Amino acid sequence: MTKPATPILSGLRLRCGACGEGKVFSAYLKLREECPACGRDMRAADTADGPAFFVGFGVLILTAPFLFLVPMSPLPDLLKVLAMIGVALMVTGLCLWLLPVAKAILLNLQLHHRAEEARFEPPRER
Repeated sequence: MTKPATPILSGLRLRCGACGEGKVFSAYLKLREECPACGRDMRAADTADGPAFFVGFGVLILTAPFLFLVPMSPLPDLLKVLAMIGVALMVTGLCLWLLPVAKAILLNLQLHHRAEEARFEPPRER
């Protein structure tokens, strides 16, 4: 008997959170309308800007020390410029690599917990 798929582990593998088999994306960040393996509706959730925020914030925390330390280092100016270009390329690469993973995890968690848009009701009168 196989273990049921978990939303986070399935998201790390870019797979459906329900069956763990079907791919979540049809292109780089384009979600499929439904899982090709189990037919789960992927349109029921919207991750919006959440993945971009979490990835950007996490990568910034990891790379910010380099952005501050490289200009203050005793390296020659040419090496400083090359180091800053290297850090910029590292930031870009990390973001592009982590964004689909974060989007798949958040989508799977939203679908798993049946998350919906908040509905606010007016306060009841006493």
